Amino acid sequence: MNRRMTWAGVVALAMTAAVACTSEDDAAPPASTPGVTSSTPSTSSAPPSTPAPPTPTPTPSAKPTVAPHPVSLQAMMTKKYDGRNLRLGRILARNSAYTRYYVTYSSGSLTISGIMNVPRTPGRHPALVLNHGYIDPAVYTNGRGLMREQDYLARRGYVVLHTDYRGHAQSTDDPRSDLNLRLGYTEDAINAVLALRTSPVVDPNRIGMLGRSMGGGVTYNALVAQPGLIKAAVVFAPVSSDAADNFNRWQRNDRPIASSILRAYGEPARNPAFWRNVSAINFFDRVTEPVLIHHGESDSTCPIAWSREAVAALKAADKDATLYTYPGEEHAFGPAWPTSMARTVTFLEQHGL
Repeated sequence: MNRRMTWAGVVALAMTAAVACTSEDDAAPPASTPGVTSSTPSTSSAPPSTPAPPTPTPTPSAKPTVAPHPVSLQAMMTKKYDGRNLRLGRILARNSAYTRYYVTYSSGSLTISGIMNVPRTPGRHPALVLNHGYIDPAVYTNGRGLMREQDYLARRGYVVLHTDYRGHAQSTDDPRSDLNLRLGYTEDAINAVLALRTSPVVDPNRIGMLGRSMGGGVTYNALVAQPGLIKAAVVFAPVSSDAADNFNRWQRNDRPIASSILRAYGEPARNPAFWRNVSAINFFDRVTEPVLIHHGESDSTCPIAWSREAVAALKAADKDATLYTYPGEEHAFGPAWPTSMARTVTFLEQHGL
């Protein structure tokens, strides 16, 4: 598997691969120095010849813009997002703390479904977009995933928007989602934040993001694709921030999708540039938000080494990153879950949420 870039090379990669960047114009030839004439006297009595007209300086042409690969984080960095049309539908549940709604919103040309828990206290509230982990779309139902977190956070005053992602529940299908390495899920999460900003029950300046497992990877991608979008991010037991790790662990033996991916992009060892450019770890220098990571030391689904590597990379890029590890905890979290959530709310409050 392709090893990670050195941090000195990370910034260079991001600069050279970024789209819509043109080089500075070539320097024009130096002009003659004003006020200085030749000190050699004329020795001819013939009238001086008419000087030749100056040669016009050619206008340097702009160098062509290099378009990024459409399946890349660079493409997501320059994409125009317009999350809109947030619509509260039927009431799914109601209790003394919050009301649970079926919702939809727009993500590009797609309609994404989800649920939204709205605290019953008046006024505008801080809000969180929740990015769930992998659940087979064939069995996924509206709002499934992160159920404990949805309830816990809404009871503490947060508007919670749990997205279903494209191709899940009542969301519009995207037949190229797997071939595009599910980067569309990140687009849906980014547009969820923008849709929340339009809600009269949300403080548009106090929105964060929380993701679990695959949703942790979605959160990493959102941080590097759209820095400044949110106030803070929390991830639980996240997948690797290196896309090749995730491909090797879950998709390599999943035929026929693995064959389609390798045919389109090549092996990580043979086409390292592509795989670097879909890996958030190589763009952590772009992150502007504080990040909190929770990971169980006995996680057999997503190795804790992945989170240790991510937090080390964030700190190497001088970012605000914290990793809490939990001895004996597996992927889903058990006895330590209340502690992890208390730490999450403390972290969010410390950062204005």
